[in-house]
Amino acid sequence: MVMKEKARSRIEMLRPLLKDPVPDVRAAAAEAIEKLEAASSVDEILATLKTGNMGARIGAIYALGEIGGEKVLPPLVYCARRSEVVIRSVAAAVLGKMALPAALPIMLELLEDADPTVQARSIAGLRNFQATADILNKLRPFLNASDGILEAEAAITLAWLKDRHSLSHIYELLTSPHASTRQAAATALSRMPIH
Repeated sequence: MVMKEKARSRIEMLRPLLKDPVPDVRAAAAEAIEKLEAASSVDEILATLKTGNMGARIGAIYALGEIGGEKVLPPLVYCARRSEVVIRSVAAAVLGKMALPAALPIMLELLEDADPTVQARSIAGLRNFQATADILNKLRPFLNASDGILEAEAAITLAWLKDRHSLSHIYELLTSPHASTRQAAATALSRMPIH
């Protein structure tokens, strides 16, 4: 709380500069205020992660994703390794959306999570990363999941990453007993390059 009060104090000292006659001073003041507000917000969010109820903690994870950047990566990685499935799942979704290269190891680690919801969120999140042999090789086995969730996410993600190697397997998913898988396979085929 002391840090928040200090940030607020600095912001109040900077506010008069927003009306400075020199445009560069106004711009510097605005940028400084924005950075101080962001830092203050991160501290509040981190406090919520530690002491908030489940709903507040989930909201805090999404808020960290909105702030973005490398500075929020450590608390998101921590959340991705928590014991609560919902926390891991939301962290996987947020890390995937942010698509920071430094988040790739934890995203790949989450593919091995015991919970299929966490795995599905990780699979979906990987479509925001640059395709690499490692990512593609770790995603392809999920095409055999036969649960209506994991193979569906894998088909879409592999198509998004333009993995032509998976094309024949995606064709096979068109006859899956799961409607969600058939739908995902159709979507995947529309995203896969034709040539």
